[in-house]
Amino acid sequence: ASTSASSSPFVHLMASTSGTNNPYQLALNITCHAWNGDHSMVAVCPNNHEVHIYAVKGKSVKEWERVHVLSEHDQVVTGIDWAPKTNRIVTCAQDRNAYVWRFEGGEWKPTLVILRITRAATCVKWNPDEDKFAVGCGMKCVPVCWFEQENNWWISKIIKKHKSTVLSVAWHPNGVVLATGSSDNKCRVFSAYVKDVDKKKGATNPFGGDLPAFGEVIAEFDQARGWVHSVSWSPNGQQLGWSGHDASIHFTNTQRDVQSIKIRDLPYAAVHFVSDTQLVACGHDFNPHLYTYTGDKWVFTKKVDEGPVKTTGGEKSAVSAAFAKFQSQAKRGEEKSDATESLTTKHHNYVNCICPHGPMKFSTSGLDGRVIVWECK
Repeated sequence: ASTSASSSPFVHLMASTSGTNNPYQLALNITCHAWNGDHSMVAVCPNNHEVHIYAVKGKSVKEWERVHVLSEHDQVVTGIDWAPKTNRIVTCAQDRNAYVWRFEGGEWKPTLVILRITRAATCVKWNPDEDKFAVGCGMKCVPVCWFEQENNWWISKIIKKHKSTVLSVAWHPNGVVLATGSSDNKCRVFSAYVKDVDKKKGATNPFGGDLPAFGEVIAEFDQARGWVHSVSWSPNGQQLGWSGHDASIHFTNTQRDVQSIKIRDLPYAAVHFVSDTQLVACGHDFNPHLYTYTGDKWVFTKKVDEGPVKTTGGEKSAVSAAFAKFQSQAKRGEEKSDATESLTTKHHNYVNCICPHGPMKFSTSGLDGRVIVWECK
């Protein structure tokens, strides 16, 4: 259930080199995060079975207060999504459960979700209309869930046809087409049309032709040579992007033209379209990367984290700095070393989550326990 945490200490904004992208140190590690509609509150999982909700203290965005703790799950929470219009939070976890949370009487109350899975849930996303959500899991399937008023619970219908764990899900803007990324190295697009929920929407197949029945494959892409960690649709629904563990990123359009880019850095764990022509990707390199559509192809534009940080012993990459820190801990048992100081990125560990944060803005979180808001200019 939900518990109040108003007595918890404030979380202070730390110094940074530029205006928007200030790091919020909210925990030692963060598994995932999500914002409410006006971005005055953020929900994070501190790498355990709880979800902590922080609110802006007064009118200052420099201080955050932990106001609620959601503790219904028994194992690590793997996904959080906060519906901006209905103000409902959906969470999923390794305990094979999902809950929809509603704020009533000053506290968050969970509603049961009938997932019908026997393996850990890995991710969860509301559709744009906020009347359905999809859950990825280790059972090689995706439960698509909607509310059944008669029994006061959320029921599900299963999308199958995966050969391994589903690591990421993303809704098309029309709310009835779903993209998935799986550890079988494929990105797939499915029909998620549920008659009882979607019969009045008049949605169409973005790839052309009739919209097939629920659970049927619309498109399948196998360009990645590693796990597909993340998928994302552009706001206009004309572009689809996904990242592979083979240090690759891929793009396709509604004509199914695929462009693949091999990156020189470490693999991306999350991708997100900030506009129809800009996509950000981040992961093991600690630094968000920006890709831009030039009219005929996607190109790498820059590393978003450009702010200089004071270094010791010369400049080092995030990878070499992290390795040096590990060596310091292994050889000398020291938690602190020059490696931490030499990191040139605001994130100091693996970045595992990207969330929208208003027009041309996005936020990232990672295993360093930081939430950082960025602006694409």
